[in-house]
Amino acid sequence: MTARRDLRSDAGQAFPIYITAVAGLLFLALALFAVGQAGATRNGGQTAADAAALAAAQDYRDQLRKGFLEAIGHGSAWDDLLNGRGLGVGDACEQAQWFADQNGASLTGDGCVPGYLPTSFTVTVKTHKPVGKTVIPGTESQYAEATAKAVVTPRCTAEPPAPPTERPDDGGGGGEGDGRGGDGGKDDGKGGDGGKDDGKDDKPPIDLLCDGIDLTIDPTRLDLFPDAKDLFSVHLAD
Repeated sequence: MTARRDLRSDAGQAFPIYITAVAGLLFLALALFAVGQAGATRNGGQTAADAAALAAAQDYRDQLRKGFLEAIGHGSAWDDLLNGRGLGVGDACEQAQWFADQNGASLTGDGCVPGYLPTSFTVTVKTHKPVGKTVIPGTESQYAEATAKAVVTPRCTAEPPAPPTERPDDGGGGGEGDGRGGDGGKDDGKGGDGGKDDGKDDKPPIDLLCDGIDLTIDPTRLDLFPDAKDLFSVHLAD
């Protein structure tokens, strides 16, 4: 009879310990859930920052291609454009804001900052939503911030123009006599304004080396101009 009472007494004493252990495990599970929830918010912020930085860099890359194309068409200098420089920021940072918003964040702090050598865009964002209520105090007002940097890297370098080819010398006095006697030829040359203009308007092809591949741009066929991704790469900085 005494032994049975002792067993019941031991069972009664173990029950509070069991409750405490279960409560501890439950709190630990909720704490781990809070950590996971915070991690998910932080990952969402980083995704938004990455997308915003890439969007800014890609928009600038498109601007470089457009400027490069126009420079070739007008016969103006294009060296800086080929090297990924020479233009203002334009709408690049507006694209960063739009993509950040689409991924649940807004630009914060310095926002969108362009950099040079190499050309880059550094974007800092803050999530729209906080971590939320958890067993850890203060998480309901805690937001995630993240920063990402995207770089625009030129793929191409300009090849030096080929040296002009020398024409063979036909020579001989007979040639001079023919030239002097060719009055009609002289008249045609003087009157051929269209021919002279065509000669001046002719633009030599531009030879580029892009990632080890030869690429020739014909200024008279700008409809075949390479895509922006063929001229510049965009990637996140490490």
